[in-house]
Amino acid sequence: MNQSRAERVAQLMQRELGQMLLTEVKDPRIGFVSITRVEVSRDLSIARAFVSVMGQADEREASLTGLKKAAGFLRGEVARRLGLRKAPELVFREDAGIAESMHIQDLMRSLPKDGGHDA
Repeated sequence: MNQSRAERVAQLMQRELGQMLLTEVKDPRIGFVSITRVEVSRDLSIARAFVSVMGQADEREASLTGLKKAAGFLRGEVARRLGLRKAPELVFREDAGIAESMHIQDLMRSLPKDGGHDA
């Protein structure tokens, strides 16, 4: 499989998954979730969707559980919408990048303004 095709499919999947989560998935466990990126295997058999989930640890866990339960529906819909003959296995992973970035920003804000140097 051409790598550029896998990349195009990944981008299209990211857009479609994001749209479906906004309009079609009604699971109350799924809170504020954003699809940050999708990685598709070269043979299009597996798609890893990385999600940013807002909330406390228990809310994030509930959202991931809801996403895993909705994976079958989402898998079929994505394949149908993108015209894929075979629907890739859809795996959701939490993308901790945004949370880590926010943590670093909080740490930087807590530093003394003068850089902590005594004059």
